[in-house]
Amino acid sequence: MKLVQIAGYLGSGKTTLILALSKNLAEEGIKVAILVNDVGEVPVDGKVMEEYGLAVKDIGGGCICCQVAGNMRKTLGLLAKNYEPDVTIIEPTGVAVPSAIKEAVGLEASKTKITFGPIIVLFDTTRAEKFLNYDTLKRLVSTQLRDADIIALNKVDAASKEKIKDSKESAHLINPKAKIMELSSHTGEGLGSIVDAVRDLTVGD
Repeated sequence: MKLVQIAGYLGSGKTTLILALSKNLAEEGIKVAILVNDVGEVPVDGKVMEEYGLAVKDIGGGCICCQVAGNMRKTLGLLAKNYEPDVTIIEPTGVAVPSAIKEAVGLEASKTKITFGPIIVLFDTTRAEKFLNYDTLKRLVSTQLRDADIIALNKVDAASKEKIKDSKESAHLINPKAKIMELSSHTGEGLGSIVDAVRDLTVGD
């Protein structure tokens, strides 16, 4: 089972991307499970999930990387044992730190056949200036970006070329090792590259 995180600050477009990504993977015959903090964040009442054979697991309660870390490990173990997905996508809260989540599941990964796929962090190009000019937001968003294997500059359909360019430069300064992609969860632009990365990329411990 490959574990993939789709992280990013509140309102960055995580749920929209996860639904589109999951549909594409499932249509290729890849078995997908989605692990979210609150099933209410998935605005389809399970119908789309059932249609594509996806599994949604509500782990409930607070931040996925701290308050429910123990439950998350147990949930992943049960998913691996009972459902045997090829890919499990974790949608953490908008204030979660991806490296902390990876660390929290490390013990379970050593017990089961869990490998780590890419950490994908969404960076909202329409709000990049706001994120990087307020100290509290800057610290959190910068930490999320530094943990990324892939930084997806999202909402490029709603941002000017100048904002996209500035966002790319800022993201590269914060994490020069990450692969940077342009994305619109709304229109589907760039989705194919994300699908390819999730399907093909496994990241070492």
